[in-house]
Amino acid sequence: MGDNEPGLVHMTHHDDPIYAVSIGGSILVPGDDDLSYIQALTEVLKKVAQTKRLIIVVGGGKLARNYQSMARGLGAGNTFLDEIGIAATRLNAKLLMSGLGHLCHPIVVETLDEAAEAIRDSRIIVAGGTHPGHTTDAVTAMMAEKLRADVFINATSVDGVYTSDPNKDPEAKRIETISYAKLLEIVAPYAGKPGANVVMDPLAVKVLARSKMTSYVVKGRDLDNLKLALEGSTDVHGTVINPD
Repeated sequence: MGDNEPGLVHMTHHDDPIYAVSIGGSILVPGDDDLSYIQALTEVLKKVAQTKRLIIVVGGGKLARNYQSMARGLGAGNTFLDEIGIAATRLNAKLLMSGLGHLCHPIVVETLDEAAEAIRDSRIIVAGGTHPGHTTDAVTAMMAEKLRADVFINATSVDGVYTSDPNKDPEAKRIETISYAKLLEIVAPYAGKPGANVVMDPLAVKVLARSKMTSYVVKGRDLDNLKLALEGSTDVHGTVINPD
């Protein structure tokens, strides 16, 4: 894309880097000391927001899966299941926003255009899902691209990208660095179903690849390590995804 192409957001009035962070709902509220974790997470985000602008997109997690499972049993179709999931992500987003105070845009961002407006005046914007068929990973990637973010961080349940599912395969090995093309080969078979649980959504990978953005996959509940990623440290434990 050229610099003068319509649709791109130019942040000429400040030089602060923009970091986009996808936080899985299963990280935010898995049912394991959630309040203490969210309190600690918001403190990290508020500190980082002194020097960076943050796009935070929150997933639906257990709340979404429980409601989607029941709705599926009641006969709901996939688009309606996605809409239920989006509602859950926005509830989780409001929960996170509760601890972010005045640094955070006061409402949950629901579209890419809203994100572009909100980031001009706020250090932190928080979103959930936006559109059926798009995971919150994909939403984060799209917002990152539109707002020309510098870095994408996927805070997930595993400490990086593995050669296979580490929860099922004892031989799985963590990959330190990977290209988007190789990552797409790993995640592509898991595309498409509401509530799917994969290290990164294939659509997100494609958007980040075309944006040539450096990305990290880190364990979201390891706050010390997440803080390192947010600070731009080279000592992050996880997987670095480099532009091809």
